[in-house]
Amino acid sequence: MRGRRALVVGDVMLDRYVQGSVERISPEAPIPVLRVTAEREVPGGAGNAARNLAALGIATRLFGAVGDDPAGAALRATLDGAGVAASLLVAPGRQTTVKTRFVAGAQQLLRADLETTAALAQDLADRLVGAVTAALPDCDVLVLSDYGKGLLSEAVLRRLIDAARSARRAIVVDPIAGDITRYRGADLLKPNRREIEAGTGVIAEDDAGAEAAAKRALEIAGARAIALSRAECGMTLLEAGRPVLHLPTETRDVYDVTGAGDTVVAVLAAVVAAGGSYADAARLANIAGGLAVQHAGAAVIGGAELQSALRRNITESATGKIAGLEQAAARVAAWREARLAVGFTNGVFDLLHPGHLALIAEAKSACDRLVVAINADASVRRLKGDARPVQSDQARALVLAALADVDLVVIFPEDTPTPLLERLRPDVLVKGGDYAIDQVVGADLVRSYGGEVRLARLLPGHSTTATVAKLGT
Repeated sequence: MRGRRALVVGDVMLDRYVQGSVERISPEAPIPVLRVTAEREVPGGAGNAARNLAALGIATRLFGAVGDDPAGAALRATLDGAGVAASLLVAPGRQTTVKTRFVAGAQQLLRADLETTAALAQDLADRLVGAVTAALPDCDVLVLSDYGKGLLSEAVLRRLIDAARSARRAIVVDPIAGDITRYRGADLLKPNRREIEAGTGVIAEDDAGAEAAAKRALEIAGARAIALSRAECGMTLLEAGRPVLHLPTETRDVYDVTGAGDTVVAVLAAVVAAGGSYADAARLANIAGGLAVQHAGAAVIGGAELQSALRRNITESATGKIAGLEQAAARVAAWREARLAVGFTNGVFDLLHPGHLALIAEAKSACDRLVVAINADASVRRLKGDARPVQSDQARALVLAALADVDLVVIFPEDTPTPLLERLRPDVLVKGGDYAIDQVVGADLVRSYGGEVRLARLLPGHSTTATVAKLGT
């Protein structure tokens, strides 16, 4: 993402937080008395999307409008501090949108809004469109952040989308609830459940409903993809011509949902700007959204925090792939019930090298789900001597489980995988081409119930024994 360029156009606002503690109820009315201890101001709306993009290393320009008031000046200052190049029109007599949240501990007590939702005057709208159009050649993605505060009228949206399409720039939209034909021609739309239901009339309360709503939105907007944020249900991505992708929630502890949608659209746009796929964009944005709601107030998720979360997710996902015999049998049974072909390969897999990767890739190409069985440490010592394995069975299992082609890893204590094969009864058994089929342990068993035995092509010049020998010298 670093070094890519984004234009953000939309409704900017000032988010003001009044923090304190509540120790008593007012004698004047049955309301809490907030003892104020701190106040802070940060960019909100399109400004929050822009500062999230900047935090990811994206060179970000922000276009919007503010009033000629103190709030507008304060908003400019917060954007300067966030590293965002802001080009904000000043609309005389217009109220800069301000959202003031009164917070005690982790609990919001009240939000007070000051705003103007009238459309921009025509001369200001023309200036905005002209400035954005002139800047389009110097960007990789255009982000339209619509909060319904009057900046992105239907006419302005049409002109901006047409200009971006003429310049062949990607267009990512964070829409508002209502008529989504307003965004026709955009590449990627990121509605939430309320917005997509209002725009399509389809209830998106489960996976099937989310898919149906996304399909309808795709048709209405003429978009290339819909990334539907579904709060605690995660995210649904529907890309034209591809199967739907349902991503489970990445949220652990929800602290504050404020601004999480801005974080999500920023990550979507950053990946698109970097030339990534919509699927990768959705996966990273889903993780970022889960991080954002763990922060107080509108959060900024930078590259370091996103990378850390991604590493943690990979480790947790890998750990979940490692199973004992009974758990493995249950998973294989579920796969078989779903009519998925189950493949199986085995070995020590000590000091993973390109030969191992080639074997695993070829094994996965022969099935829908791949089980990799590895010898336990004691078994390896019996077979290869006391100097092996170099890595423990748990370490070997974790490394294998981190591979995308591997769906399940099982550690077996015996010298051969025969007992495991008898229990799992895979559809395909794959071994390296240094064996003849008659030498493959379990081949007769697998063929006896109609399974297939395959020999994978060897990748010459790679072996763990040779690597260990080199290390010894």
